[in-house]
Order: sequence, then structure tokens, then C-alpha cells
Amino acid sequence: MTRTAGLPESPTHPLQQVDGVPECVLGDALASRLPSTSPPAPWRTRVQAVLWMHAASPGAAELLPQQLRDERIVPLTIGAFIRYLDTPVGPYSEVLASPVLLARTPLPASTVPFIAVDSIASLHGGRANWALPKALAAFEWTAAPGELGRAAFSVRGDGTHGSSAWSVAAEVSPRRRRLPVRLPLRDVQLAPGGRELDIPISLAGRAQLATVEVRSDGPSLPAWLLSGTHRGAVLPDARMTFGAPR
Repeated sequence: MTRTAGLPESPTHPLQQVDGVPECVLGDALASRLPSTSPPAPWRTRVQAVLWMHAASPGAAELLPQQLRDERIVPLTIGAFIRYLDTPVGPYSEVLASPVLLARTPLPASTVPFIAVDSIASLHGGRANWALPKALAAFEWTAAPGELGRAAFSVRGDGTHGSSAWSVAAEVSPRRRRLPVRLPLRDVQLAPGGRELDIPISLAGRAQLATVEVRSDGPSLPAWLLSGTHRGAVLPDARMTFGAPR
């Protein structure tokens, strides 16, 4: 499994060089529509989220950028559907996945080669601020704001923006009890040219343990973002802050 297949050979926009899986290639037509600037980090947001995890598939670590592949890893894949209710660029939906965690201290770090949103402003901000290879996609949520019980979510990239066609769907069955959570998180991305971005993230809210039934399709996703029933959690209302890279 290779990380990227399809970066434009002669990109017309510097943000096309942000590296990701084939589902996240940014084509020339969409790149020409990007705004010229984005609000800088930190971004303070209010979210609803469904998270899940499963043991990493045998080839998942190959999704790491080449210069990170000699690091020790935690063989755990994490996926998420997130609905951002309040951000510096307005509300939007997002799906993302990290194939493995980097076993760094004092806090393991995700790295995200697959991420998609339904907002061009968010797409630009993610690529410009944090080298996240955001693609553009269409989302469907069956749950109303504040109601994530027995909900279903789906997202589809139709291949019209330079990326390959793909889809992810999830159905969530949460337990009733809500537990307070307050977590420091960490993500590592590589900017074009290879500079490492160490991104601090904070999460605070209430969570419900859940089972999440996932289906994925596309050129790379089925091999590492595995379809099936996985353990997860629901956050009906939480606060997240995405800090400036260090």
C-alpha cells in the first residue's frame, strides 16, 4: 500500500502539494476556487462527533509519510465523523481517519492522510494551517443537532474534484450514560517540503460509549479503514481547540 497516488504533476496551487491518500487529491479546478487566506490557528470550535477504533490492518503503517515510517507505532486505526457547529469559517461536516498512532512520549500522535469536508473555506484552512489533506465531499446526517442516538452518517466523494471516487458510512448505537471527558490530543502532519508540524488539540465535553457499524469504499480506504462493527464513542456536544503547529 502506498500513501499517495495522484498528486498533480504540475500543481497550479501550492496547497495541492499537501500529501494524502488518493481519495484526497486536490484537482486544478477546485484549487482555483480556494480563498486566498484563512483564519490562522488556533481554531476554537464546538462539535458533535462519532469516533471509532479498530486494530490496524497489516499494511496500515505504510500510509505514514516516508520520513515517519521508522518510528515506533501503536497499531490502532481511528476514524471519526464530526459536525462542527461553530468555527472561524462557519459550520461544516468532516470525516477523517488516522491509520496508526505514532508511539511518541508523553503523548501518542495521530497522523491523518484521509480527511474530507463540505466547506471550501475549511478545506483551505486545514491545508494552509496544519497540512491536513482535506478533500471536498457531500455529507448526509440522519440526526438532528444534539441527537446522535441510533444515528446514521454517510459521506461521498464523487471524483469530480480531482480525487478518486469513495464513500464512508456509519451507524452508531450509543449507551445512555454520559461521562465527562477532558483530553489533550496530538496530531503530526508533514508540510510540503517535509517540515514536521506537531499540532496540539484539546477536547472537552461528555461522551457515550458506543458501537459503530462502518462501511468504506474507494481505492485505498477498504484496505485500512475497515468495514465492520467497531468500538467507539459519541460526543453530543463538545469543545475542541486546534492549536498552532509547533
